[in-house]
Amino acid sequence: MNFDQKIDRRGTHSVKWDNMEAIYGVSPDDGISMWVADMEFQPPQCVQDAIKKMHDHGVYGYYGDEGPYKDAICWWMKTRHNWQIDPSWIFTTHGLVNGTGMCVDAYTNPGDGVVLFTPVYHAFARVIAAAGREVVECELVNNDGRYEMDFDAYDAQMTGNERMLILCSPHNPGGRVWTRAELAGVAAFAKRHQLILVSDEIHHDLTMPGHTHIPTAHIDGIADRLVTMTATTKTFNIAGSHSGNVIIEDPDLRAQFGKRMAALGLSPNSFGLFMATAAYSPEGAEWVDALKAYLDGNRQMFDAGINAIPGLKSMPLDATYLAWVDFSGTGMSREEFTARVQNEAKIAANHGPTFGSGGDDFLRFNLGAPRAQIEEAVARLQSAFSDLQ
Repeated sequence: MNFDQKIDRRGTHSVKWDNMEAIYGVSPDDGISMWVADMEFQPPQCVQDAIKKMHDHGVYGYYGDEGPYKDAICWWMKTRHNWQIDPSWIFTTHGLVNGTGMCVDAYTNPGDGVVLFTPVYHAFARVIAAAGREVVECELVNNDGRYEMDFDAYDAQMTGNERMLILCSPHNPGGRVWTRAELAGVAAFAKRHQLILVSDEIHHDLTMPGHTHIPTAHIDGIADRLVTMTATTKTFNIAGSHSGNVIIEDPDLRAQFGKRMAALGLSPNSFGLFMATAAYSPEGAEWVDALKAYLDGNRQMFDAGINAIPGLKSMPLDATYLAWVDFSGTGMSREEFTARVQNEAKIAANHGPTFGSGGDDFLRFNLGAPRAQIEEAVARLQSAFSDLQ
């Protein structure tokens, strides 16, 4: 669990490092990559051992007998999230962006509206639009650096054309862990407007001290319209395995989803299943606990350094390793503060507008890296905005 270890990922077909110059103009030779949401850490040894065992065997055939894999998922959800699920509820997709696309395909028709609480994970809107559906943006309220929902305003926006709501819980990029009352409000909103509720809970394991994720499935009376998405990929830094789980309790919703899976001939790759089975274990749990403590240290150090720069404010994180920094207090245009980050600090960070309405004044920074890299990033940002201090 040496999270301080520096691993050079340049030239390894890493999207995060090998694509950043083309997208952000930041060279990997002297830049810091803080955009794509994967971490700079190796996964736990139990995951490495599972891949080594596959390699040593040397035959990479079709995966059979999903019993141990699904049992591991059920064990994790019960022990880590107090959520009792049945193995028959689980579908495995090619990651959760694919899972999102499958939900849009299975439960909506071209032209239907799909509601997002923005700013939110950018892939949702991309998938919805590509499928020929309408992206309906319901903007979150930024209440002194903390996102909240305004259901009265959202009710007024609905036209009756909406068929689905995609919730990000915990929230990316704002880092909110939604309260039980807020989740109940989301459920009531979905019921009022007859929406299928897709709850993306991929960051559910990565909570900060004092915060506990509540599965949307714990809200009474929502099971008949709820689809929950989870994965090992963010938690254990194995996004390249492209493995995600769509968990559906309601038999009718499950039948609809299964029909589309069958029609498209989708099945998971064996590497992802072996890695997930190994990760969802006591050894994996111990590693996650150590990771969370380390990420909390990164968060505290980053926030202190950023908030010391006049005009910058890092939104407090309840969960995730993604810092959402507000530059509106600088009085600069989006082009100016972004140029300072990319050209002077030489940091590649996600542009706020890609997350939808409400994101214009923000950049998102990935804190899932050795602390020395985060310290260097803070120092560069303080230098780039030194005229404000």
